[in-house]
Amino acid sequence: MTIEVVSFDLDGTLVDTAGEIALAVNRTLMDFDRAPRPQAEIEQLIGAGAHELMRRLLRRIDADDGLDVERVLAGFDRHYADTAGTLGQPYAGCHDTLQSLREAGVQLACVTNKELRHARRVLEANALAEYFELVIGGDTLPCKKPDAGVLRHVLTTLDSTPAHAAHVGDSETDLAAARNAGVAAWAVPWGYNAGRPIADAAPERLFQNLPEIALLVRTLRTASALSP
Repeated sequence: MTIEVVSFDLDGTLVDTAGEIALAVNRTLMDFDRAPRPQAEIEQLIGAGAHELMRRLLRRIDADDGLDVERVLAGFDRHYADTAGTLGQPYAGCHDTLQSLREAGVQLACVTNKELRHARRVLEANALAEYFELVIGGDTLPCKKPDAGVLRHVLTTLDSTPAHAAHVGDSETDLAAARNAGVAAWAVPWGYNAGRPIADAAPERLFQNLPEIALLVRTLRTASALSP
């Protein structure tokens, strides 16, 4: 098996962004005279995109009654434009892993349900943008993860096939996206996943750190090159 393409989720997989997301959420709530929420509660809603997070939170706390949700979302966008990339930290080994994969000839994509403008800001602020041939946000295509069309678009764009691709994420949404598209479903145990252990969702491989991903991919590529 040779891996030609690896796509990565962003929030909770490559970068711990919960703090900056929570700050933007709570600034938005306070703008509309709603009480701020604990970061742990907000973390459980990360994964479907920032706008969907905000909608879900408003429904959860019954704060959308009488509110113009579109105004709330616009307010969140303003606040997140200020906080994105300011508090997040790449997980250990992130840069070295992406660099190692690129040096091995692997094409990389970042595939997130976060709105594209926010995703690009996080990538750029953490000096990660240069590693990716392709960045897909939750508003880039007519569909978003876990729809199979998202990763199929990645494969078409990067001229690869499911048999030679893997997707890495921290959530059941990521595993479902990979399985729906027929690519290898890999996971990391940190991140959010609504507070549930990702191991319970039975990923094909569960990596304990990011460098393990580069090591495996490079090993597979070397073995394939040496096989008769």
